[in-house]
Amino acid sequence: MASRSTTSRLRPRQQLLKALDEAGRRLGAQTVLVSDLVATRVGLNSTDLECLDLLYLAGATTAGRLASHTGLTSGATTAAIDRLEHAGFVTRRRDAEDRRVVLVEVVEAGAKLILPFYRPIIGRLDKVHKKFSDQQLATVLRYFTESLDAMSDHVAWLQTQPALSRHRCRRPMTAVPDHPAVNPSPQKARRVGRPARRAPASRNHP
Repeated sequence: MASRSTTSRLRPRQQLLKALDEAGRRLGAQTVLVSDLVATRVGLNSTDLECLDLLYLAGATTAGRLASHTGLTSGATTAAIDRLEHAGFVTRRRDAEDRRVVLVEVVEAGAKLILPFYRPIIGRLDKVHKKFSDQQLATVLRYFTESLDAMSDHVAWLQTQPALSRHRCRRPMTAVPDHPAVNPSPQKARRVGRPARRAPASRNHP
């Protein structure tokens, strides 16, 4: 992480890009936290909730198109749709024009159960939007749109990467120098490793 002195030496555009990157990361983290909290309150996991939101935005669509939007594999997308359907949030139906095509669409009654958890932030963001002109909002929209395209491609790439071994994530145990609890003296180590000596029996013991 760059220090303040390092940041101050950056050119104005570099400072702006750095601040934009950090703001985007914070916004992404907060979005994930909100999604996870809402998901737990409606009995879903955060991935299923995000799939539900994308389905709501897209309207009736196929599992394949949903997979392309999320970057998830077809198997993971089908599993998410199965869970959402079992919970009553989406339904499957045949396309009226092509019976071979199965469409997935959001059940409106299910969506209404989730909306109250987002209503406060919707109102707060409405106040934020009023601070910006239409031209400024159009620039923000363009930035988000192109960033989302890049993120979607990145999600697809991540799906091809092997998972990191848990053993590689573990930090190696290191001894603390001159700490008797970690590095006992040789005499103490021998005492610790030696089985306890039984107390001598009392002479008056039968």
